[in-house]
Amino acid sequence: MLDTIGEQRKEFRARYFVESPDPLQKAAETIAGEQSSGTFLAVPGETDDLKRRARARVTRVDPQPPVLEPSLHSALVERRNHGGVYHRGEIEIAFPVDNVGANLPTLLATVAGNLFELGDLTGVRLLDVDLPADYVKRFDGPKFGMAGTRAKAGVFGRPMIGTIIKPSIGLTAEQTATLVDTLLAGGIDFIKDDELLADPSYAPFEQRLAAVIPVLHRHADRLGRMPMYAINITGSIDELRDRHDQVLRAGGTCVMVSINWVGFAAMQHLRRHSELPIHAHRNGWGAMTRHPQLGFSFGAYQKLWRLAGIDQLHVGGLRSKFSETDAVVIEAAKGCLTPFAGTAPVMPVFSSGQWAGHAPELFSALGSTDLMHLAGGGIVSHPGGVSAGVASMREAWEAAIAGVPLDVYALERPALRSALAKFGGLA
Repeated sequence: MLDTIGEQRKEFRARYFVESPDPLQKAAETIAGEQSSGTFLAVPGETDDLKRRARARVTRVDPQPPVLEPSLHSALVERRNHGGVYHRGEIEIAFPVDNVGANLPTLLATVAGNLFELGDLTGVRLLDVDLPADYVKRFDGPKFGMAGTRAKAGVFGRPMIGTIIKPSIGLTAEQTATLVDTLLAGGIDFIKDDELLADPSYAPFEQRLAAVIPVLHRHADRLGRMPMYAINITGSIDELRDRHDQVLRAGGTCVMVSINWVGFAAMQHLRRHSELPIHAHRNGWGAMTRHPQLGFSFGAYQKLWRLAGIDQLHVGGLRSKFSETDAVVIEAAKGCLTPFAGTAPVMPVFSSGQWAGHAPELFSALGSTDLMHLAGGGIVSHPGGVSAGVASMREAWEAAIAGVPLDVYALERPALRSALAKFGGLA
């Protein structure tokens, strides 16, 4: 019966990696039931008619070689004294759209809810989601995305070169404004607060904004455009909205939010109200993805946040301080730029341990200049100062786009030459 239901109702699909002591088909059916109309025991109310309308269905099972030890502990499996192999594979499940509607938290509860806790599973990871375009239209999606970010910043045809307020915390509002002035005088395209800097007692949000905004306006008069500074507005839902409004009234052009901790509903609320691009910081992401048999893959993660309406999203950095491989970082950036059921591409943000030397590899792997390339020490610790640090980043990207080796391009460009000499060991 369920095999023909997909022809009768609107569905969206989710793809998972699964590991279980049960045969893969049974494990898949367990997830489909648990995440729709079923439960661990049959109940009289789950009639055939109700199943036709509301039960999820397994649409694909692709086995992989089994393993002898479970990836994750399960008290349920221990109670059963399982002594056999643990089956692995990828599965796809189709869920009825009518179960969820245009409700993003419930969409998350459906594709990434109680299944992570199921004792029948010793590994489960959400790999991807596939939603019909007419369903995706019911969500807000990015208001600015990659193209709108460029328009607001006035930077076209090359990557946006940026940096982060450092030290992360401890600077007063006046010290922050002085640093911003130095960075803008050096030609930076984009500045963001650190995720740890939101509303500290020694530099409250309102004081920081009041100190920084005159600096931005002074440089806007010089540049003919407002510099983009993503000030951290993370807080309660009311604070998100109020702080956004303060930035907007002051003439700012971007806001930043720690998305994992304010949540999807808060981000949807901000998106529906916002008149500014939203810079999405994914701090905490490692808890969701670092175990390869648990949590989320970035492909699903970025799609769900795009539904919520973010415009810029961190993807990591090449050879950074974080645990992800360069291949995973590039794949994440490509996902942000890939069309998704009509939603606008979002700007991938590369950061952590970045410097000019990464430009050729990034361009070769990504095949695009639609990105933010953020460097902290790679700019402010340049031997020639901030201006030379920014120049080295731009020159490296010029060389990458032209297909000229950096050492050759640097022969007549002192800023790039100095960057190669100081930071070359980081490559």
